[in-house]
Amino acid sequence: MYVDRIMSRDVLQVAEDARVTQLAALMRDRHIRHLPVVRDGCLVGLVTSHDLERVAPSPVTTLSVGEANYLLGKLTAAKIMRAQVMTCAPETLVEEAARVLREKKIGCLPVVENGGKLVGIVTHEDLLDFFLDITGCLMADTTRIAVHLPDAIGQLGRFLTAINDAGGYIATVVSPVHPDKTGLRIAVVRYRADDPRALNQRLRDLGYELLTEMLPAPVAGA
Repeated sequence: MYVDRIMSRDVLQVAEDARVTQLAALMRDRHIRHLPVVRDGCLVGLVTSHDLERVAPSPVTTLSVGEANYLLGKLTAAKIMRAQVMTCAPETLVEEAARVLREKKIGCLPVVENGGKLVGIVTHEDLLDFFLDITGCLMADTTRIAVHLPDAIGQLGRFLTAINDAGGYIATVVSPVHPDKTGLRIAVVRYRADDPRALNQRLRDLGYELLTEMLPAPVAGA
């Protein structure tokens, strides 16, 4: 999946002459931590909450509140923004965007195209929402199970077939190679079934050891 499927498209952006006091108010009122700075629709910089903290008056300053506000009111986005901004294209893979955020220790990736035109932004929150989606964490009507499988051709397919044969509908599958146990992989599956307890027991009867088992939440009034 590409970042254009998960990015925030309605991006709050500011001009280079926006005052620091305006930036602080926007971040506070919109509950955001990043403000792209644009010129003619193209990205020229980025202001973060850390940038605002950096220019904020120190608690031990001798300036009065009025003097501090006056000085802040003269600062603009152009004077405090980061001009060298890590960006990505709309067709960047989601996992590649996550890798860049993690390795560079940054909080967002503005998404640009056609010579720098800002078309979106990807943040940690967008990636977290994506993770919750692909793992099915928000699916209240599913059963979640996890098992160890041999890291060999056909093992995952046989396990999923066993669930289907027992009447289960596969909703999501995540199956990484086990980081600590050579020769094993973990399969985390969410499925729907009329009788998940019976299905899980069927899997145990077939020799699968369920490491975790999370049944659907009971329906209110049922």
